[in-house]
Amino acid sequence: MNAENNLEFFHDLLDSLKNPLLFADTGHVVRYLNKAAAAFYPDGNELLGRSLLDCHNPESQRSMRKILAQMEQGLEEELITDNAKRRIYMRAVRSSTGALLGYYERFEPPRGE
Repeated sequence: MNAENNLEFFHDLLDSLKNPLLFADTGHVVRYLNKAAAAFYPDGNELLGRSLLDCHNPESQRSMRKILAQMEQGLEEELITDNAKRRIYMRAVRSSTGALLGYYERFEPPRGE
C-alpha cells in the first residue's frame, strides 16, 4: 500500500464508524471529521479549520482548555458529557514520541445500555 492508498484506507476506515469522530489539534482547531461527525454536528464539514471552542459556551470552553492542559501533562482521556443520550470523552492523540498532537471526541451509549 503506498502513502496515498494508505491515507485513503484510513479515511475510509474512520468513515465506516457509526459514531461521530472529530479531531482537533492543540489549538482546538478542527482538523478532521468522519462522515458520522459531519452529519451529527450542525455545521458539519464547515467546522474544518475552525476553532472547536467557538461551538461551545464559556463553561465548556474553560473545561476543554483545562482538560487539554491536563493532557499536556499526561492525561489520556476525560469524560466531558454524560447524559441520557450519550457519553462523550475527550481522548488524547499522541505522536510516536509521546508528543500531544490534539484530541478527539469519542462517543459511547449511555450507562446501562
